[in-house]
Amino acid sequence: MLKIAKLIFNPIQENTYILWDESGECIVVDAGNVSAREDNRLVEYITEQGLKPVMAVNTHGHFDHLAGVEHLKRTFDIPFAMSGKDTYLLEGAVASARMFGMSDCSFPAMIDIDLDTMEELHFGNTTLKIIPTPGHTPGHVSLYNEQMGIVLTGDTLFRESIGRTDLPGGDYSQIMRSILEKLIVLGDEVKVYPGHGEETTIGHESLYNPFIVEVINKEVNF
Repeated sequence: MLKIAKLIFNPIQENTYILWDESGECIVVDAGNVSAREDNRLVEYITEQGLKPVMAVNTHGHFDHLAGVEHLKRTFDIPFAMSGKDTYLLEGAVASARMFGMSDCSFPAMIDIDLDTMEELHFGNTTLKIIPTPGHTPGHVSLYNEQMGIVLTGDTLFRESIGRTDLPGGDYSQIMRSILEKLIVLGDEVKVYPGHGEETTIGHESLYNPFIVEVINKEVNF
């Protein structure tokens, strides 16, 4: 049975997720830990649960979701997986982090596994479907487990909001297509774990997310 834990890290209050099953293998999604205290908190949680990390996975390449990846790679000797379309964001991560007072971050120089070449991620007895959901960034992906009815949406879909599209590489039309054509269709009961903020469900967002409702009601032509 798939289990999921959320740790909130860095000044931007980013959600870092640990996913594991009965095998004890785990992946860390969007490791945003930025300080020694946060590094220790993440490692201690993994250790306390008796888990074996096998991969650091990112939904996209923004610095607040990348800040802890290098520490994870060094600590557990695991590969880093992300869409190759977002590798350009690695180059500017240090400068972006400094703007938010995160001056001591070290970021991975490159990805080890390109999610663009895969349809699924596997660890332990668990399979996650990789769903391309561009719009917030060109290479943004969401991670879906059909058996448990959960999806990690990164910064594409939030509780009653959506990810920014005014940053370099952002595209409003793309993000709305991603949400309406790839996420909403997963079904109302699917639980959403976003990159910031609280969990929600697809059904709740279909009814109460103003960005979605205005498109469904044809108030906005995306």
